[in-house]
Amino acid sequence: MWNITDSIKTYGVERWGAGYFSVNKQGHLIVKPSKEDTRSIDVKQVVDALVQKNVSLPIVLRFPQILETQVKLLHESFKNAMSEFNYGGDYMCAFPIKVNQRKEVTEELLRVGKKYNLGLEVGSKAELLIGLYLLDNPHALLICNGYKDDKFIRTALAGLKLGKNVVLVVEYAAELERIIQISKEMGIRPPIGLRAKLTSKGSGRWEKSGGEAAKFGLSTIEMLQCLRMLSDSNMLNCLQMVHFHIGSQITDIEKIQGAVKEAARVYAKLKKETPQLIYLNVGGGLGVDYDGSKTSFDSSINYSIQEYANTVVYTIGEICKSEDVPKPTIITESGRALVAYHSMLVMNVLGEIEYPYDEIHEVKITEDTAHVVKELYDIWQGINAKNYREYYHDALQQKEELFTLFNLGYLSLEDRAYGEILFWEISEKVQQLTQPINRLSEEFLRLRKLLSSKYICNFSVFQSMPDSWAIDHLFPILPIHRLDEEPTIEATLVDLTCDSDGKVDRFIDIREIKETIRLHPLTKDPYYIGVCLLGAYQDVMGDFHNLFGSANEALIVIDERGNWYIKQIVRGHSISDMLSYMRYNRDLMQASLQTLADRLVRDGKLSKEESEKILEYYNNELNGYTYLSS
Repeated sequence: MWNITDSIKTYGVERWGAGYFSVNKQGHLIVKPSKEDTRSIDVKQVVDALVQKNVSLPIVLRFPQILETQVKLLHESFKNAMSEFNYGGDYMCAFPIKVNQRKEVTEELLRVGKKYNLGLEVGSKAELLIGLYLLDNPHALLICNGYKDDKFIRTALAGLKLGKNVVLVVEYAAELERIIQISKEMGIRPPIGLRAKLTSKGSGRWEKSGGEAAKFGLSTIEMLQCLRMLSDSNMLNCLQMVHFHIGSQITDIEKIQGAVKEAARVYAKLKKETPQLIYLNVGGGLGVDYDGSKTSFDSSINYSIQEYANTVVYTIGEICKSEDVPKPTIITESGRALVAYHSMLVMNVLGEIEYPYDEIHEVKITEDTAHVVKELYDIWQGINAKNYREYYHDALQQKEELFTLFNLGYLSLEDRAYGEILFWEISEKVQQLTQPINRLSEEFLRLRKLLSSKYICNFSVFQSMPDSWAIDHLFPILPIHRLDEEPTIEATLVDLTCDSDGKVDRFIDIREIKETIRLHPLTKDPYYIGVCLLGAYQDVMGDFHNLFGSANEALIVIDERGNWYIKQIVRGHSISDMLSYMRYNRDLMQASLQTLADRLVRDGKLSKEESEKILEYYNNELNGYTYLSS
């Protein structure tokens, strides 16, 4: 008999959940503030409560207490590593705001990270302005990466005058000239970092962002040019940081070790020339195990946060020891690892698209029935476990014959319908006969996917999980309830957009990528599916395909007594919001329809009451949610 342990195994919850996710006795997905915590939040109960408050699905649920746990875990991991290897230096983290610029997320991170001097990394003028506004800890770093124009530089330097701990990281040599000139004009000596372009590369999807062909960074020759420029300007003691970055979601710990070793050597050589150099910024790249396989697969990592910290600390310590230079304060720009776990999307299933397997009773075989239909009927009756391969191939041939005869005008529409029903019934029999077989040939794997149901879900892939569409990234997906029942339907998920790419047909598995997910049969009651670990990048990279806007959001926390409550509700985009974004004028649209309705009323083609109802409906819809609602 099926139980929750089977569901936990089927959906891999214990593998990817990192202790935050589990299933309770009611068969509901639960979320915990930390792995050791005995308190939990019942996700189904949360959704039901939000629906009662007229918050329509889809809904992004945020669990800010997980942010605090991840910040603490990261800092404790480096503290443990420094203690184990007698490092004697310090560690700081700067959250790269590009990973999630949502105000609720960044504010919470800075609040819980204040005691750790958690800083921010920014890469644009807009992000810089956010950083200057939010970062109120004078000990936390505000690291400025990316290409910079004069306005960017002046704004960053103004931040220094306001008491912010700003570091300007040089991406290319000409940029340093402008920094030197503007800083002299403003009468300030800014902390400066140099971004090294390493030969080392990362691993995974972003491997090409590192190495000698990387977009950002200084070659060895350019770094020496920068040293001369600083020396000639009497600003050599402004150089405080060496920085590098070899890509996001680095899957292999050996790649991290190689890059840190190279960068630590660069730091050590520069330290001998510039005593004020105190920071070695190892950038981002700390990954998340999305599929729970603990491998170097693109959606996984083969190391833990503690292993990452050990590798970074030990490698830097050994290089500095061999070069006889003081150990730097280690900086990481870890973003994905801090925020990925804290949010999930919950969507309702609107319906199901399936092939007509159960319409066999519609087929009537008579003397006048076309020969090709009779052949398919005989195949359907005679197929079994011993001959399914041969009979299925025969059915494929008869199917082609069916369409050829119809196109030539030799078959009626009814005969074609009978033939199609028989073919899909044969295919369903093949599916059942091959179900126990572990290793199927490619053609029968394709058939399994072809026969799978399509669950129509109330969301947009392009808005809520763009990396699934753009780079085939995998996210954990599972029902948030009925997990005490056996899921019997093999399905893929399709969204509301008109794009054929608006679907999810790749799902996590311990050994492979599955093309379907096992779900429950739909009933008259709502069926909810959750997509987990969406906190990194998905909030900020979504687009507005078909003008589906951002989803409704809710921040959920749990108190000391174990009672959860809704801390905040953030409404998603309305239709009016999206039209305004596309430069449509709401007032003009309303006035245009009012004019049309008035003319129809005047001409006697529409009653006054009908006109008022139509205009009221139109105006209400302008304020409505962009997704479907009951």
